[in-house]
Amino acid sequence: MEVQGREAPSLAMILVNSFQLLYVMDALWNETAILTTMDIVHDGFGFMLTFGDLVWVPFVYSLQAFYLVNHPNELSWPVALAIIALNTVGYIIFRGANSQKNAFRRNPHDPKLAHLNIIPTATGKSLIVSGWWGFVRHPNYLGDLIMALAWSLPCGK
Repeated sequence: MEVQGREAPSLAMILVNSFQLLYVMDALWNETAILTTMDIVHDGFGFMLTFGDLVWVPFVYSLQAFYLVNHPNELSWPVALAIIALNTVGYIIFRGANSQKNAFRRNPHDPKLAHLNIIPTATGKSLIVSGWWGFVRHPNYLGDLIMALAWSLPCGK
């Protein structure tokens, strides 16, 4: 705000920081689901996870806010509401898919998951082919990409 001579943050900055706060709060709230991810189960705590957590995520996820410090962008409320709606759609897909995947990994025989169709793999594991996973191969990534777009749109141009 000091760099831009503002008394309050811009609507664009508020959106970007709010979206990022939601993402961080979601990660903290659903922390146990991280323990069933491929990074933890198969790769373990190695270079990729260390580099990702200490360098990639903090640097890349803050680029929009950093950009807005030196390149302010004014948003109208209708545009802001459309961006909020886009982020909400992305979050619903992201959280729904990750929750479904986590529940299946924890207990594939849970009666709450009986409606899901699965196919066996050559390794003896099962893949979900319905629910969120019946629409697209990696719906969690689709949700992430939609949210990334919503985080970037307030930057304009």
